[in-house]
Amino acid sequence: QVQLAESGGGLVQAGGSLRLSCAASGSIFSITVMGWYRQAPGKQRELVAAITRDGTTNYADSVTGRFTISTDNSNAKNTVYLQMNSLKPEDTAVYYCNAQKFSSTYWGQGTQVTVSS
Repeated sequence: QVQLAESGGGLVQAGGSLRLSCAASGSIFSITVMGWYRQAPGKQRELVAAITRDGTTNYADSVTGRFTISTDNSNAKNTVYLQMNSLKPEDTAVYYCNAQKFSSTYWGQGTQVTVSS
């Protein structure tokens, strides 16, 4: 099993920045991809950004150039970050951390990000 714990959400004005963190624990070996998804009210959950074990990244078109995903595996931190800049009201959503390991998918509990206009 893999446990994911997110932090860093909150309320920010449009144009501002936030950094989300997701600490992975448990059976974390062989995790192949970690990523961030978001779900706004009345909408489906969508991929925001993902990063593979070799560092390859993938971003949704709507966040490219504004968001950056990164990892820190030093000193057993096993943490994935999402740096969000130039935030827009349409970025308002619950953001979920995701980890994929073999055929299993794991989710964090979610953290609310609210961007005011």
